[in-house]
Amino acid sequence: MAGQVLALDQGTTSSRAIVFSRDSAIVSLAQQEFPQILPQPGLVEHDPEAIWNSQLAVAKQALAAADIDQIAAVGVTNQRETTILWERDSGKPVANAIVWQSRVSAPICERLKKDGHEASIREKTGLVVDAYFSGPKIRHLLDSIDGLRARAERGEILFGTVDTFLIWRLTGGRRHVTDVSNASRTMLFNIHSLEWDDDLLRIIDVPRAMLPEVRHSSEVYAETDESVLGVRVPIAGDAGDQQAATFGQACFDVGSAKNTYGTGCFLLYNTGTTAKMSENNLLTTIGWGYGGEVTYCLEGAVFIAGAVVQWLRDGLGIIESSADVERLAAEVDDHGGVYVVPAFVGMGAPYWDPHARGAILGITRGATAAHIARAAVESIAFQSRDLLDAMQRDSGGAIKELKVDGGASINNALMQFQADLLNVNVHRPVVAETTALGAAYLAGLAVGVWSDLDEVRQYWTLDREFTPQMDDAQRNGRYRQWRRAVDRSLDWEEPA
Repeated sequence: MAGQVLALDQGTTSSRAIVFSRDSAIVSLAQQEFPQILPQPGLVEHDPEAIWNSQLAVAKQALAAADIDQIAAVGVTNQRETTILWERDSGKPVANAIVWQSRVSAPICERLKKDGHEASIREKTGLVVDAYFSGPKIRHLLDSIDGLRARAERGEILFGTVDTFLIWRLTGGRRHVTDVSNASRTMLFNIHSLEWDDDLLRIIDVPRAMLPEVRHSSEVYAETDESVLGVRVPIAGDAGDQQAATFGQACFDVGSAKNTYGTGCFLLYNTGTTAKMSENNLLTTIGWGYGGEVTYCLEGAVFIAGAVVQWLRDGLGIIESSADVERLAAEVDDHGGVYVVPAFVGMGAPYWDPHARGAILGITRGATAAHIARAAVESIAFQSRDLLDAMQRDSGGAIKELKVDGGASINNALMQFQADLLNVNVHRPVVAETTALGAAYLAGLAVGVWSDLDEVRQYWTLDREFTPQMDDAQRNGRYRQWRRAVDRSLDWEEPA
């Protein structure tokens, strides 16, 4: 039997394709960045065709460098909540994709809160009412484009998060489908009944006719169209990027947790088959559907993590490449009293303030670019501490270890500071591409490349452990100052 799996990892700033062997090793990898569209402060868009073209190009590159006859399945993972609408007949997008970071639908969310819908939405979806999620983005597009709502009600316009759009294109328009993990991020899906919810559709004003079929995360949905990849292969795995990373980190046991350091930062904690509702402003989300069961997670979401390094590069111009940040930050012995709060598009969990804006505090005449770089990198760890504290209060116990992945996890200084700040051992795996690996596992399990979760679990191997070195007084003092800095950034922008 063919023993390799192609994972398509469509992220916020780039598209990747990775072929994994049965022992979880990378056979081939291709990556391509695509443009970010920033029409106004706080608004973020993508060209859906740029998403598709970049993902298709890297898929072909990865397959060309592997043995295509060995490919048993395709798994898809994606930037979540990003919203695409397209024509059913032509397959053409009707507008730019609204990216998960975008605050364009914040006014819709404010109206939903004022109309008293927050509690019922939270109860059914596990989510807070925020512009982060897909449902309000759909409504914004339907309200903004003449005639689009009527076309959507007639079934002429389809909605999908990026996974759905990719599967539609990969199957030549034959399959309009998503999985439970992506559906749980729309604010339209009841995570208890596992169905699109009529009350939510009415409240948010989204026609049911445009929604995809919802399936589990590990099953055969369809085959790729031969004209697309040159081969017919089962598409058998689908999960949002953070859920896929949790699966790829083998966080299968209740109480296990991982943190992904990407464009944003996402901490997920496995709560098993119980949808535990947060009392500390975290999200309750579906992790994955596998083997006839749904696994739930508590999640904390930070909107700007690795993206703060891109800002140092592209906005301030103090580094030439993202890889330079560790060297620049190391030029100073400490942060010099400087704190950077990267609230460029508001603050996510546990603050949920769309009106927060970025701030640099503690600047003196002695502050340098190196201090700002160090404080910017440290902001990633501080925001993760916000999440972990809330998660431990919700779970009622201490998390003993944290598995990490994502681009910024290669920064050894950041990972050491993270361990120091959390007072928790931080474990980085050998295979850093855990998001793509999770998608591969989900697809491979569906077609028999791997037999069960116990087999998958044995492939997780430790690259490096970071243990806390900071004393309690310093740890707590630094964190108190961080919270003071955050307080000054909250509620900065006046609502329109």
